[in-house]
Amino acid sequence: MKFKEFNFKTEIMAQIDAVGYKEPTPIQAQAIPVILEGSDILGLAKTGTGKTAAFVLPILEKIATTKGKGKGVRALIIAPTRELAEQINNTVLQLGKQIGIKSLAVYGGTSVKKQVDVLKTGVDIVVGCPGRILDHINQGNLGLTRLEFLVLDEADHMLDMGFLKDIEKIVKHTPKKKQTLFFSATMPKEIKTLAFKVLEKGHKTIEVEYKDPVKLIEHELYHIDHDDKKSKLIELLDDSSIESVIVFTNGKHKARHLSKTLEVKGLKAVNFQGNLSQNQRDAALSGFREGKYNILVATDIAARGLDIPQVTHVINFDLPKTAEAFTHRSGRTGRANKNGIVISFSSLDDKKILTEILKLNKIEFAKVHGNEKDLSKKPIKKYNEKPTNPQNKPKSNRFKKSSNKQQSAKKS
Repeated sequence: MKFKEFNFKTEIMAQIDAVGYKEPTPIQAQAIPVILEGSDILGLAKTGTGKTAAFVLPILEKIATTKGKGKGVRALIIAPTRELAEQINNTVLQLGKQIGIKSLAVYGGTSVKKQVDVLKTGVDIVVGCPGRILDHINQGNLGLTRLEFLVLDEADHMLDMGFLKDIEKIVKHTPKKKQTLFFSATMPKEIKTLAFKVLEKGHKTIEVEYKDPVKLIEHELYHIDHDDKKSKLIELLDDSSIESVIVFTNGKHKARHLSKTLEVKGLKAVNFQGNLSQNQRDAALSGFREGKYNILVATDIAARGLDIPQVTHVINFDLPKTAEAFTHRSGRTGRANKNGIVISFSSLDDKKILTEILKLNKIEFAKVHGNEKDLSKKPIKKYNEKPTNPQNKPKSNRFKKSSNKQQSAKKS
């Protein structure tokens, strides 16, 4: 199947070619015709399936066809994270470049005034996170009386982040007559209930299973005591095969502390978690993409919806709290038909979640290190101590920061 079969406007087709899209992905092939015909959609698709273009392209086509019929926001796209909102907005602007589309991303951590100023000039599409969208609605900055399209992207992730009530409030401000596009990677009970609240009875369900990354990912497991995790992590990071790695933890403070500890060891690490300002988050991601940092120590906000380059390894310093989150973390590697390795640390109190992970993901560990029976029952230390200077530094220079002398030598 080719994109030309959808009969998009010439200007939109030109941008499809410009961004390098060749053939529609399965979710695009199934969803685009249904959206163009005006039906609501329940799309079950994971990150990496091409779902953003699957809803952006038909929305742009329909807006372009009726452009000029009054002012007001025509489409509202809700996403769980600032980074995903920005990525979707960039896709809208790229694909809608030649039809003069006006789009705005709204989320916390950025200037409210600047967003209000742009909203006053008039925009066709608003992409944003639930909290900031609701703020603009309540303050009278964002009117939705002319809304034609409501998109909920990564609904299950928004549920995990506690946005369910905000979403329900936003939906109440939208017109009854609209087209709703609901996307989720998983379908827990709460998401199923929300979906059937916001979708029309005649909605179409589209399910796309994305199997390729699973085949490309090799899993390793370490049965390890909590007290030994940091030393084992540093030992692993000394491996020259680890070129670019995301280290996942279960807490914001732990991510910050662990990143600092690695920095003190001379490693090129940066933390990425919800307590950072938007500028700090942007700097961390751009630094990781550009190779300034090779280690991203993160919470689950980095597990989905981020435009991160090829990651050779994922290390679960802490096993996630849900089996689904393990799937999303693992999906950060093994992308673009490249192999990836996921290394997981499991301590004595991880037995239950490890069983759930194995059951849901149906994975087999290529290597298992240590024995669960040998794990200590000592209490877990809190991450409130300051990182200290090491006596022994890693042998490998792959992750080390360059010294001033080295930098001077390079310049000369």
